Amino acid sequence: MDEKDVHNDNTDKYSLRGRVFTKIREDILAGKYNQNDELKETSIGQELGVSRTPVREALRQLELEGLVNIVPNKGAYVNGISEKDIHDIYIIRSYLEGLCAKWACEYITQEQIDELEEVVYLSEFHAKKEHHEQIVELDNKFHQLIYEASNSKILNHILSDFHHYVQRVRKITLASDLRAASSNKEHTAILDAIRQRDGENAEMLAHEHIMNTIRNISERGL
Repeated sequence: MDEKDVHNDNTDKYSLRGRVFTKIREDILAGKYNQNDELKETSIGQELGVSRTPVREALRQLELEGLVNIVPNKGAYVNGISEKDIHDIYIIRSYLEGLCAKWACEYITQEQIDELEEVVYLSEFHAKKEHHEQIVELDNKFHQLIYEASNSKILNHILSDFHHYVQRVRKITLASDLRAASSNKEHTAILDAIRQRDGENAEMLAHEHIMNTIRNISERGL
């Protein structure tokens, strides 16, 4: 990571601190670190090719998200995401995803509908081939397209963050051929409701889609 490449970008997402923050957060959520592991500024800085300052700033931001605990005069330690956190996130998501789908019925463009149709088609293809990596990517894209179609930057931001928080669990659940197929059928139903501009039905189907994921998580003991 070259500091010079990003100093002039005013968008925090692409700023040095933003990039360091994103990388550390992704590593935590992907399971690179265990609960209570120490996050050493010097080691992370060397790994990312940056000074300790942006690492320190990123760790402070991660503490605000609850992923890191900074102990004065000791260091920063991983909190991670607990089972209760995952359950809470999915419950909250079930309502916000419903609202998102409902609003999408009002604002979605034909181009976005076409993109969703392509995602559903490709998901069905890869599910039959048991291409789990592609299924996860397409699942991400399906939900992201609806977030964008809701015309709400607030919902888009919150739900996109939730997706990051539970990425490991999502990969595991979608690795099940049965759940992958069921998930795509649910996506198809949501898309049909959105295409018909049926906000109430789209909201109900999107809510139920996430609740089905919660049930799948519980059944698999994740």
